[in-house]
Amino acid sequence: MGVLNVTPDSFYDGGIYAQPTAAVKRGLQMETDGADIIDIGGESSRPGAESIPLQEELDRVIPVIEGIRKRSDALISVDTTKAEVAAEALSAGATMVNDISALRFDPQMPMVVAKSGAALVLMHMLGTPATMQHSPAYGDVVEEIRSFLAERISYAVKAGVAQERIVLDPGIGFGKLLSHNIAIIRRLNRLTDLGAPILIGVSRKSFIGEILGLPPEERLEGTIAASAIAIMNGADIIRVHDAKEGRRAADVAFRLREDGR
Repeated sequence: MGVLNVTPDSFYDGGIYAQPTAAVKRGLQMETDGADIIDIGGESSRPGAESIPLQEELDRVIPVIEGIRKRSDALISVDTTKAEVAAEALSAGATMVNDISALRFDPQMPMVVAKSGAALVLMHMLGTPATMQHSPAYGDVVEEIRSFLAERISYAVKAGVAQERIVLDPGIGFGKLLSHNIAIIRRLNRLTDLGAPILIGVSRKSFIGEILGLPPEERLEGTIAASAIAIMNGADIIRVHDAKEGRRAADVAFRLREDGR
């Protein structure tokens, strides 16, 4: 999954692809570089980020989805917590909704996803992006995430979402300290029997910066290492800013995982 942020303020690539023409070009390049899914987000979810108005998010993402769909058959995901954005995105050509709230922020989201038959990513997060890094605490972070995701699967299925269309994301960096992120990646196999593919998003995140003492633009190697270990521990999809490098790392990691069974 290639990350395409059409925002002015995302932590790594904010502002670079804010114009639709640049964003469409970037999305098509990610497909060429090996991305199976293009994940388009119009609202930053970095720590401390505030929600933006509905129309502003629509104006950012819909032209990009339409532009990519006209030129490509790639799978397109919309990264949003707003049901109306999801509905418009699906009408424009998206086939997946990546909801970092796991259907908690907008009561209409389950109906939109169920009616469309789209795939759905359910992610774990404490609070909201604006509050999630305010002293996050857990007893056992992996078991608490597991319980949360199991409950969210049940909720989604009862709302009409097909279970085989659900993907799970433990939410690296979303209300987690360095120790929590490390525990999640090391014990990712605790989530693999929940009956859904596991998506992991570690790309250039702050925990890598804490380990290496480097800014986001110098965290590619750390991203590759963390992604490969996550795959070995059960991840099925990696979400990355750098599609070519991510594709190559994933191909090797998946081959090592499968041949080692």
